[in-house]
Amino acid sequence: MTDVTPIACDDLHVSFGEVHAVDGVSFRVEAGEVYGLLGPNGAGKTTTIRVITTLVPPESGGVRVFGLDVRRDAMRVRHAIGYLPQQLSADGGLTGYENVWLFARLFDLPRRERESRIRDSLHAMGLDDVRDRMVSTYSGGMVRRLELAQALVNRPALLILDEPTIGLDPLARAGVWDHVRELREQTGMTVLLTTHYMEEADELCDRVALMHRGRLRATGSPSQLKAELGDGATLDDVFRRYAGDELVTDTQGFKDVRRTRRTAGRLG
Repeated sequence: MTDVTPIACDDLHVSFGEVHAVDGVSFRVEAGEVYGLLGPNGAGKTTTIRVITTLVPPESGGVRVFGLDVRRDAMRVRHAIGYLPQQLSADGGLTGYENVWLFARLFDLPRRERESRIRDSLHAMGLDDVRDRMVSTYSGGMVRRLELAQALVNRPALLILDEPTIGLDPLARAGVWDHVRELREQTGMTVLLTTHYMEEADELCDRVALMHRGRLRATGSPSQLKAELGDGATLDDVFRRYAGDELVTDTQGFKDVRRTRRTAGRLG
């Protein structure tokens, strides 16, 4: 791959009927950074991520991941990324090991490397002692860390996290982020995340982009965006400045909301 830019999004448009979920979005995510995509429900964040992960085709415009077109090179893109969706992806009827093994098979990891990759992923997430326990017995924080192990088993250069700490208590949230920070320091991995917790974005992200009604309203480092509002401003203030002017018509369907709430309940 000649282009090392992890994500290059150019004039992206995605519509669902008459709803313009993503309306001319352009941004770059640079190698090694943590980039936050922020905004209220219905802003277009998850749709943008689904395009990047090849799950939804762009209507117009383009997205490249390490120079690979998400339309033409979908399978190669999928092998280059790790993805943690909002909805629960772990199977409670399997052990932790079996869940990660399943993802190793889905990524078609070579048989000779599979065992070591699974072991390394579980170890990185601090799950060695519970690898043979049924996931239905895990706490919410352990489940989310297991899902990170699943996303990391192919050793991705780009990790995409969509509301990774949804439904977790503050202690579990901190544990998840401690593991992500450690991995990033060890591997130089690039991270794209969405979160509704502004304190998380402020602490973790090198840069953030605020979306509202399918468009980017502001981009920059958290410190830059806060400085634009004056002394004492918080990222919550920035969020309200660009996205809090009016109620948002949420583009999530009932089934999506139900799944997300079920996820939060099971993780809690």
